[in-house]
Amino acid sequence: MTSGGLSIDTQVVEELRTARPVVLCGIGGDAHSVGLLILHSALLRFGCPTRYLGTQNTLDEVCAAAVGARAVLVSNMDGHARYWLRDLPGARLDRPADGVRWYLGGNPTMHASPDEVTELLELGFDRVVTGHMPAEAVVAMLRDECPDLGPEVGTAATAGPARETPRHRTAPREATGRGGMHTDREEVLAQWHTGADAGDLAVNAAVLGGRTSLSEVQHRACARRQVLVHPRCGVARVEDQRILLRALYEAGADVLSLQIDSLTRNNAYAEVELALKEGATGRPGPGGRLNGYPAVNQGVAALRAVSAEFSGVPMQVRHSTRDPRLLAEITFAGGVGAYEGGALSYNLPYYRDYPPAESVRAWQYVDALAGRYHRQFGTVIDREFFGVLTACLVPPGLAIAVTVLEALMAAEQGVPSVSLGYAEQGNHAQDVAAIAVLRAVGRRYLDRHGYPDVAVHTVFHQYMGAFPDDAAKARSLIVGSAGTARRSGATRIMVKTPVEALRIPTWQDNAEAIALVRAELACTDQDDPSAASEIGLEAEVLDAEAGAVLDAVLAAGHGDPATAAVAGLELGLIDIPFSPSRWNAGQAVTVRDADGAVRFADPGRIPLPPDVFAHHRERVEHRRRHDRRHLSELVESDVLRVAGGQWDQWPLRGTDCWIGGRR
Repeated sequence: MTSGGLSIDTQVVEELRTARPVVLCGIGGDAHSVGLLILHSALLRFGCPTRYLGTQNTLDEVCAAAVGARAVLVSNMDGHARYWLRDLPGARLDRPADGVRWYLGGNPTMHASPDEVTELLELGFDRVVTGHMPAEAVVAMLRDECPDLGPEVGTAATAGPARETPRHRTAPREATGRGGMHTDREEVLAQWHTGADAGDLAVNAAVLGGRTSLSEVQHRACARRQVLVHPRCGVARVEDQRILLRALYEAGADVLSLQIDSLTRNNAYAEVELALKEGATGRPGPGGRLNGYPAVNQGVAALRAVSAEFSGVPMQVRHSTRDPRLLAEITFAGGVGAYEGGALSYNLPYYRDYPPAESVRAWQYVDALAGRYHRQFGTVIDREFFGVLTACLVPPGLAIAVTVLEALMAAEQGVPSVSLGYAEQGNHAQDVAAIAVLRAVGRRYLDRHGYPDVAVHTVFHQYMGAFPDDAAKARSLIVGSAGTARRSGATRIMVKTPVEALRIPTWQDNAEAIALVRAELACTDQDDPSAASEIGLEAEVLDAEAGAVLDAVLAAGHGDPATAAVAGLELGLIDIPFSPSRWNAGQAVTVRDADGAVRFADPGRIPLPPDVFAHHRERVEHRRRHDRRHLSELVESDVLRVAGGQWDQWPLRGTDCWIGGRR
């Protein structure tokens, strides 16, 4: 048989089938899936037999899969590996697996200190890798350290882009539309003891009334054609969070964030409480290492004090919480009048086993709560939708369709102001066009569905994939990205820092990034006529693409956006690249074209118009004619190349800038 231009002996293939496999998995609540999928593809391409478990596995699932394996590769990217793996020694005793080498990689610690690495090794790992390790290096490591893995591992390429393990499919179990606050507030507020302080909506509304509204600030910014600067930040202790917010405000932030920690995002409030106690006593543990602000545990009073200090600056909560209801109750009560996330955008990129119908119901509660504040008290709470999705080769038209669908779900529950998010992909014309189309399509569909009074704003996320570790490259990316945001006319820009690849940013890192962005936003140069023509063509394609997906999905839901969201996933009309969700079809394959724009190599069941698909196909084939590698290799290269700094100028602009590696 042949594959990738190489001849592979059938006896070798049979030996590989019977060789002891490698287990590849993520652990605990950590949601990062892109690196796992890339490594899975590489292991298959190099002939390595693999048991791929995906993300968010329990220790019991990992140890069960380890029986009969040769190696176990555990990935952790949220820095909480010691928490998720604390019971590993006991779990391995319960399920003994002889002769297995255990590896831990990704970003398993918050600071990668020698003591932290030693603690992880003592849990039973043979090797702990901190930071990025190329897939080829992982294969070479396995070949050298696991000699009985298989006779040809690392020397033969196998056929086809690797597919994920077949996903569990399910039909919607019950109608999801028109749901609203169907769950009693008392049940939500009782999830943790701090919820009791959020019970009085009138008091909460009075607090919110004394804070600056993000919606109003965005409205004024649009009138002045100003792009608002918005950094992220979140630390565990209230006083530290206050100091950090003050530093960022003084550095020039127009909007402030509360970035929520990953344990709260998994609704693990008891574990957060333990972590905070450990941090206060100085004992080792996740205490002091929480990677964000634990708003639920810190409670309403603490947040009211913080928001009062910054009452003249709009604040927003950013999180990706599985069940967002209690967090919304507490942060609204604490005076924070903007809340990010949605039923698809905060499910598909982050959770393996989260049924979409359940996610829709939870987010209907949040939207209905925001709608109730507006209806009863005139309080405007802005709802933003995470158009970033997996942040990895996501075609802009698909991202626009998902974001607008979530906006329709929110409007149905009475939300008066929506912010539509989009993540920069890197190609200048495509990204500038995407913001314009996002705004136009959002307005068009809200008007069409009877919501002309809902305010619409756009949010431009600076590149959300892996950053280069070269400081000069990272700075040039931030500056070039800010230029794209300025030319796009986005309402707000979410700012990254030059140290994204190296560490959790300090306030000084954020201040440097804000200064870089502000300097670029102050420029007045415009695109030349040839760029305007490219932008116009991209806008036509994206508008047709997003409209086709939205129309098909809404038809599948009989016009109801919430029912449509579940049905669209079930039918594969929505299919997010690199999603870990079992409910995502996982059939769409995306790649960059020769100019760096993201295209569909295979749309799966996504309903692209024939002329739009022909455009994608032609652009992909142009790339493949010049860059003669297998499609799976191109995908892997595209995911990693920005992080490797293999580009000359950001943003990417035409003239076949993406062909054949760095020019």
